[in-house]
Amino acid sequence: MKKSLGESALGSSFWLSYEDCLTEICINPKHIHWYVIWCKHFVKFVGRLPLEDCRPEHVSAFLASLESRESIKDWQYQQARTALWYFFRDYLKVAWAAGGTDDRPPAKARQYNSDSLSSAHQATLEKMRSTLVGRQYAKRTITAYLDWAARFLGHYPQRKIDDLDATAVRAYLTWLVEKQNVAVNTQKQALNALVFLFQESEERSLGDFSDFTRAKKPIRVPVVLSREEVAALLAEINPPFTLICHLLYGAGLRLMEVIRLRIKDVDFAQSQILIRDGKGRKDRITMLPETCRKALEQQIAKARKIHAEDVKRNYGEVWLPSALSRKFPGASGDWRWQYVFPASRLSVDSESGKIRRHHFHDSAVQRAVREAAKRAELSKRVTPHTLRHSFATHLLDSGYDIRTVQELLGHADVSTTMIYTHVLNKPGLGVRSPID
Repeated sequence: MKKSLGESALGSSFWLSYEDCLTEICINPKHIHWYVIWCKHFVKFVGRLPLEDCRPEHVSAFLASLESRESIKDWQYQQARTALWYFFRDYLKVAWAAGGTDDRPPAKARQYNSDSLSSAHQATLEKMRSTLVGRQYAKRTITAYLDWAARFLGHYPQRKIDDLDATAVRAYLTWLVEKQNVAVNTQKQALNALVFLFQESEERSLGDFSDFTRAKKPIRVPVVLSREEVAALLAEINPPFTLICHLLYGAGLRLMEVIRLRIKDVDFAQSQILIRDGKGRKDRITMLPETCRKALEQQIAKARKIHAEDVKRNYGEVWLPSALSRKFPGASGDWRWQYVFPASRLSVDSESGKIRRHHFHDSAVQRAVREAAKRAELSKRVTPHTLRHSFATHLLDSGYDIRTVQELLGHADVSTTMIYTHVLNKPGLGVRSPID
């Protein structure tokens, strides 16, 4: 007879053992009590489902039930998600949670609760969603734009979309800064979303409303590692993240560009990597470092093997943008379209309901880099993007033309690339301090 979660939960020793497990992996003692509570809620949610039968889909369903409750704050949602991650991976040690590439249940960004909007406003959002999908915007962009549109409409609950104009947009963007203290990039994203809502979805020009209060952009110099620090960091990166981090530094790629890389976009003959639909929906070509060639060949061979096994189980399709899937209906099952860095487990596509193999999760890479920086005893704040900053700075330091570096990084404006020249400046180098 299978042992059920409900039966396990009846004994206090079960939960005491979980607390001991959390203590051993250095979880903050203040959090342990709440982690246990969230896991007990999950046990109650699944009833007497046998332990062996509990799957990621059940975790996702539980998190979705939390998300639907207005009383649940975002930090509570994230706390519950983290508690279940440790519960299955470190305590129960179930097979589907044991992989190191995409450990946690699929994350879902919490959004503004559009259920509280009027039916007219919800219809406006659905129209905007269709327009975004039709224009082939990225999933994350669609989610973010719809979230901002919902927040904007919720700010004016008694007014129809036809009654809202540039004055309303101006007032809302100003309110975000003066009352909500949002950062400059947050306000910029809200602006882009509202411009899309009116000009693309509603097909209505807003005119000039540029006199809204703008968030102040702080002038910050990017964190850059020395060549010695990069070498120390990369030496501490453990598989399966070693190659990813080498590409972040060796080719100057963004994190999402690496983990979304498809097999067909690696050109060994030309020693090039083609980045499709990068930031700003632009394609570009960058270098394939010779140092990474052999490891990349081995990783692609591994990805092909995983795909072949998935095909045998009828799970060999990868996600493609809707326009591509219509134009090339058989491409999703072609090995050339598979991700170079496939996830360790299959997952359910939230849109189609199909079981697919996605790519590595970005949070897993971020965690690996953060932990490697600690082991390397680096005093600087290091993220995956720090390796891209270091790539650009080291190229400029070696005398390469700034326009070349701009193209490799995929910057639309050379002024963005110019920030790295500030890192190279050594103001006051010839000045002797009076204390010396």
